[in-house]
Order: sequence, then structure tokens, then C-alpha cells
Amino acid sequence: MDLLKSYTEPNDDNGNNSDDSSPDSSPIRFSIRPKSAAPQVDDTSLALSISSNPQSTKPLDPTQHVVNYNPTYDQLWAPIVGPAHPYAKDGIAQGMRNHKLGFVEDAAIEPFLFDEQYNTFYKYGYAADPSGGIGSNYVGDLDAVKQNNAISVYNIPQREQKKRKLEKKKEAQEDNEGGNVGEGVDDPSTDEWLKKNRKSPWSGKKGELQTELTEEQKKYAEEYAKKKGEEKDGKKDKAEVVADKSTFHGKEDRDYQGRSWIAPPKDAKASNEHCYIPKRLVHTWSGHTKGVSAIRFFPKYGHLILSAGMDSKVKIWDVFNSGKCMRTYMGHSKAVRDISFCNDGSKFLTASYDKNIKYWDTETGQVISTFSTGKIPYVVKLNPDDDKQNILLAGMSDKKIVQWDMNSGQITQEYDQHLGAVNTITFVDNNRRFVTSSDDKSLRVWEYGIPVVIKYISEPHMHSMPSISLHPNTNWLAAQSLDNQILIYSTRERFQLNKKKRFAGHVIAGYACQVNFSPDGRFVMSGDGEGKCWFWDWKSCKVFKSFKCHEGVTIGCEWHPLEQSKVATLD
Repeated sequence: MDLLKSYTEPNDDNGNNSDDSSPDSSPIRFSIRPKSAAPQVDDTSLALSISSNPQSTKPLDPTQHVVNYNPTYDQLWAPIVGPAHPYAKDGIAQGMRNHKLGFVEDAAIEPFLFDEQYNTFYKYGYAADPSGGIGSNYVGDLDAVKQNNAISVYNIPQREQKKRKLEKKKEAQEDNEGGNVGEGVDDPSTDEWLKKNRKSPWSGKKGELQTELTEEQKKYAEEYAKKKGEEKDGKKDKAEVVADKSTFHGKEDRDYQGRSWIAPPKDAKASNEHCYIPKRLVHTWSGHTKGVSAIRFFPKYGHLILSAGMDSKVKIWDVFNSGKCMRTYMGHSKAVRDISFCNDGSKFLTASYDKNIKYWDTETGQVISTFSTGKIPYVVKLNPDDDKQNILLAGMSDKKIVQWDMNSGQITQEYDQHLGAVNTITFVDNNRRFVTSSDDKSLRVWEYGIPVVIKYISEPHMHSMPSISLHPNTNWLAAQSLDNQILIYSTRERFQLNKKKRFAGHVIAGYACQVNFSPDGRFVMSGDGEGKCWFWDWKSCKVFKSFKCHEGVTIGCEWHPLEQSKVATLD
């Protein structure tokens, strides 16, 4: 309290209280001694230098790190004396540069003043020099400064304002007198239009009208008219035409016994009775320059594997022996979306984003026939019956399933009930019916050959199902749902959802990862958005195993039809 009292009741030299004028109710006042944060500087050397030479403006040495006195303004801003820096192109040392053009100083100016001088310079040709102070010096056209009495755009004299008002009034009267009378008022190429529209950007800039088009303009006009005509005639959706060719990469297309290179090996087993989960990587096929969208094993034997690439090529690879690419099929101009073998593997179908479906001969690489509706085919499938191998079904981007007879090349049926692009076609019930999934988040069951939906499955909680696979016992369908789960539907009359079987754990939201079964039906497998391959036990629905396959998305997976523990995956 004594310390506070000493602060609150300071006495003068005579011992009297110096704060008698303060009322008793005033709060306690603290008189704190000011303290400077600047360090103490010895100015003895400066005083000696000034006394010896009062007019001295010797600049500071740029290599000096410590200044023991307070230099003058002239000393601080004096130019650097001595030779330029040896590596400086414009004489300014690199350490003194803060811009690629040299040394730039920051200047603070009010936005209003800046806009005023900026607009004044572009209108009158002069502006106040900011380095010399606003209003004292000018830069630009000095004659215009004298002529206009150094006015700015925001400081126009009263007489100038009156003069502008009179001019605007006169223009308005002329417009009212002229009105719309006279030829050429609506023609921008005439003087009357320019006179009426003086405020337009083209005022006073009348030029000669272009009478003839240049060669480039004529060419563009012809192309535009041709394009418009095609759209009008409905020819816009025509598929692209590309020359078909194929390259054989093997040593010879027939062996010493005269058998074709696609013939299955003699020692192949008849069936795959008991399957096991794969344990290690055996082989990697690489040859596509872009991603792979689909793979299919050769039917029944699996000694060859067909791959559809986003590089518009289809390749077939050896599985049993060399593991090399045997043939490349080139006939599409855009990425190949889907592929499908016929029952004996001698032919296969390809569907591409160039709106073409092509039927290839596997051995020779020749295109047998081409089909197109002008829409993108998303999925292609042959009728699995041996006596109906000439029937082609394709799910299109225009919500239709189109059926062709490949012998005649004619469309024999159209199944048009979906509300979105068709993603899958799966035959069930001894191939008398087929199930389709679409972007409209529904499943529809059709009688083959009859374009009427016999079963429509759609619930509010359902997601799109980009992949469907049939169980080997043909009694169940596994549908890959985009809410990160695999749903099981019965293929019996009612096509009900089996609520007791649900496979989850993988993350595939946003990716059309393929779902598949092992040949004995014991395992369900699927790709993953994180590059994994997942295996579930069919009976318990528990995750059996998952392992990393690819750095990107594992978009597809196929179990070998004969080998017990071989699985092919793609990304």
C-alpha cells in the first residue's frame, strides 16, 4: 500500500501534493515513466565528424554491419560509391534488388487519389507526380497541363460542366426531332444510325462493309451448314468408321500337328471341383497403353485370356505356356467398353465408345460383321444356347436393349422400359429369361424375345448396380451395389432379395467393380476402389481374405475355369 501511495500521491519539490485539483472520487492514477525500446547509440564520432567537416555527406560503407552513430538523412540515401557489382547487369548489386527490373519502393496512396490521377492521365495525357507530391509537379504532356489549368477528371470547373449539359441537351433535341424518320436509322452502316447512337462504342468508327467472305470464312460456313444439315436429318449419331486390322505376335499360327493356336491343351482337366484362395502373384500381363476395362477367360479351358483396353485395342494372351500376347485386334477408334466370347471361343464380340459392336474371328482376327444404332453400347451378350449363337443382345446408352440376328444383320427386337443407360445383361432360368440393371437404380426381368417386363425390382434404398454375376448353381444372382455391398437375389419366380446373405467390407462407391464367383460356388470375390481383391465365404458371408493387387482400382476379377486357385484381376 505504501508503494501504491507513492505512485498516487506524488509531491513537488516543496513537499506539497501536486494533484490537489483532482476530486476525491477520481480513480487511482499510475504515473509510469516512459521507456524507449531503441538501443543507446554513441554519437561522439558523429559529433567529431560534423565538427571537423560540417558539410560532409560521406555515404555509409555497404559492407559495414554495425553503425555506432546516428547517420544523417543524406548519408543514408546517398548513392553507393565505387565500382558496380561484377555480376550485376544494370549496375545494381544482386543484394539490392527486390524486383526483376531493379529496386522497387512501396508507395502508399489513397485509392481515390490513384483513380483520379490514373483517369486524368488517360483522358488529358498528364498526371500529378507522386514522388514530388500531389499538385506540385506533373508528368506527361506539360502543354496540356497549361491548356487545361491542371484540372483532373474529378475537378472539372463549373463552366465545363455547364458546357457538357448544353451539349447533351442539344443531342437530345436532335434525336427527338429526327425520331425514327428517314431511311437507314435502323442500319448500323449509315450516318443516320451513327448520329442517333452517338453513345455506342462504334460511334464515329464507320468502316467499309465486307462484301465478300474470305476463303477461311467460306470453308467454316460450309462445314457449319453441313453439320447443321446432318443434325436436321438425324445423321448426327452415326458411328465412326475405322479400318479393321489384326496383328499376330506368336511364332506360328499352327503347331507341328496342324492344330490352331487357339486350340486348348490336351492335358487340360475336365472341371474345377474344389477351389482355393490364391496366395501369391504368378504373372503380370502388360501391353495396353491405357487402362483395361474388361477381361474374359477362354470358355471351358481358360488357356487364353482376352482383354479390352481403353487404348481402343483388344488383346488375347497366353495363360498356360509363354504368357505373351498372341494377337492384337484393332478396329475401334475409341475405348472398348465390353467383350464377350461365344460358347466355343472361336469368335467374340466387342463394344466400344465409337458406337460400334464388332463380331471378330478369334483365330484370324477378321471382323465378321459390325452393328450400330448410333448409340454407345455399354454391354454385349450372346444368347448362351448353342442353337441361338447368332442372337446378339446389347445394352445401349439410350435406355434400350437391342437384339440383332447376326445372320441377317437386322434388329429383331427392342426392349425399351429402363429409365437410364443399361449396364448388365444376365441370362437366367435356362436362358429363357434375362435380368438387366440400369443407371435408374432398378432391376428388370424380361422373357427372351418378348419386350415386356415380367418383374420390376426398385426400392427407395436401392443404388445403381453396375455388375451382376450368376452363381454356378444358377439359383442366385450377385449384384454389386454402389453402397459398398453385394446383394443376393433369387432367380426363381419371385426374384426376391435374400436378406440373410449380404457381403460387405470393400469400398467400391463410384467404381463399377466386377463381382464374380469361384467355379465351385464356395467363394464370392470382388474388386475394390483401393486396389484390393476381396473373397467371402458363400455360406457364412464372412470375409475369407483380402489382399492388395493393384495401385489403382481393381475394376475386374475373373476366376480361372479349370485351375483351382488362379484368379485374374485388372485395373
